[in-house]
Amino acid sequence: MKHDIEIAQAAKIRPIGEIAEILGIPKDDLELYGKFKAKIPLSFIDEDKIKNARLVLVTAITPTPAGEGKTTTSIGLAQALNVIGKKATVVLREPSLGPVFGIKGGAAGGGYSQVIPMEDINLHFTGDMSAVEKAHNLLAALIDNNIQLKEGNLGIDPRTIAWKRVMDMNERSLRDIVIGLGGTTEGVPRQSGFNITAASEVMATLCVAKDMTDLKQRLGNIFVGYTYADKPVFARDIKAQGAMAVLLREAIKPNLVQTLEGTPAIIHGGPFANIAQGTNTIIATKMGLSLSDIVVTEAGFASELGAEKFFDIKSRFGNLNTNAVVIVATIRALKYHGGAKLASIQSEDLDALEKGFDNLDKHIENMQQFGFSPIVAVNKFDTDTPAEIALLINHCSKEGVKVALNNSWAEGGKGAVELAEMVVEAVNDPLNRLTPIYQLSWSFEKKIETICKLMYGAGNVEYALKAKSQLDRIEKLGLGDLAVCIAKTQKSLSDDPSRRGRPEGFTVKIREVELSSGAGFIVPIAGTIMRMPGLPAIPSAENIDIDAEGNITGLF
Repeated sequence: MKHDIEIAQAAKIRPIGEIAEILGIPKDDLELYGKFKAKIPLSFIDEDKIKNARLVLVTAITPTPAGEGKTTTSIGLAQALNVIGKKATVVLREPSLGPVFGIKGGAAGGGYSQVIPMEDINLHFTGDMSAVEKAHNLLAALIDNNIQLKEGNLGIDPRTIAWKRVMDMNERSLRDIVIGLGGTTEGVPRQSGFNITAASEVMATLCVAKDMTDLKQRLGNIFVGYTYADKPVFARDIKAQGAMAVLLREAIKPNLVQTLEGTPAIIHGGPFANIAQGTNTIIATKMGLSLSDIVVTEAGFASELGAEKFFDIKSRFGNLNTNAVVIVATIRALKYHGGAKLASIQSEDLDALEKGFDNLDKHIENMQQFGFSPIVAVNKFDTDTPAEIALLINHCSKEGVKVALNNSWAEGGKGAVELAEMVVEAVNDPLNRLTPIYQLSWSFEKKIETICKLMYGAGNVEYALKAKSQLDRIEKLGLGDLAVCIAKTQKSLSDDPSRRGRPEGFTVKIREVELSSGAGFIVPIAGTIMRMPGLPAIPSAENIDIDAEGNITGLF
């Protein structure tokens, strides 16, 4: 079997104008980025058409080092829906260079269910990530410039500034730094640091904005810090929002590409689900719903992270109605959650598989909490044995949950036809109706506790004194009705990455709380999760190369 990049490079890619025609977009209305990428003007969003389209969310069980293939399944499902005669589009997030050069790799799918041009999408693409980075760092520069000024100084207390800089790379050495050294002309010394661009509040804000006017207002609402007189300072007080919005002028427009089978793919926005909301932009999803009958989208990591934030944040802010939910599972991941060692998960182990069902069951229950009867998509691998497949299918049947084998990695769209047919039936089921698990009017503590207990299976929530103080200050700012976006490890349902399966009754520890007032939520940080990842011992970057003709190798 060829590597993903070899399959992508061998594919016959169609001019992007032909893909646009499938969606009813005239070629002249596209903003081209070469032959195979384009941006779509926001004018193509049609609220009336959105009401008649169907939205499918793809989520997953708890991730393992073996990988589950959620993006591959999303792409394969969209291709399969077109195979059976439906007009479907897949809407995804943009990859971050951090994971691409780190441990996770790219985010363009795999096998014969990929979006192309794969190299472009996984690297600089259309420059959206860079624009977010520049807009974020412009605010950082304006903050430090205001502190330096003698005239026009707002009196910001540097000790209260929580706004770090960002870069689209895993760089642990920049998490905590001191800036402004070198003398009186070089700035005011203070402690600061870097987050990864995907964790930027500007990224989160872009992903919930309705249009440019809304984006500019939200950017102005970004909290900066306090003055020495204890008055809050926002980006609008520094008059930053206009220039920040200018830098995002092109980035706000969704990007159009295609799958290996010529299915339209819209890719836009890239927040992580463990440290941000983990979904593509509201604008991109609405664009897909305006231009096709069925949209397949995904939310990062598992149901307690990406899917919860998709429903409680994105769907609420964008007034989006989801019609069906798919949970991606693999037999080897379930065996891992059942106690099998990573080195042995390719061997048949019915006992470990059965024990791993606890993790799957929790994610099924999570989606039922929101009002959905999910479909389990078993992403098939060659090492899955007939006995293991039968055991998993029988378990789902006993639980009253529909299950489909998905072989889209090896076969493309035709490998996910069974799943597509189940999805078509599900999107027309009136019983699938979203019910958020908390109300915005509730106290922060009640909202946080609800998520931790219902989604994670926690017994209690503990707050560090710093976190308690931060919540109190946010309440005093009059922002108590914001949503909650918990930053937590993706490796476990709990906040402890070492706990596999379905831990229960544990205590979630909230060590601090960050305010993302521009995006419209707070970020309680649980456990040891970092908003600036580090590189692994053997980063993917070591295997990525380019030859004299410009051919790239090593991306996956």
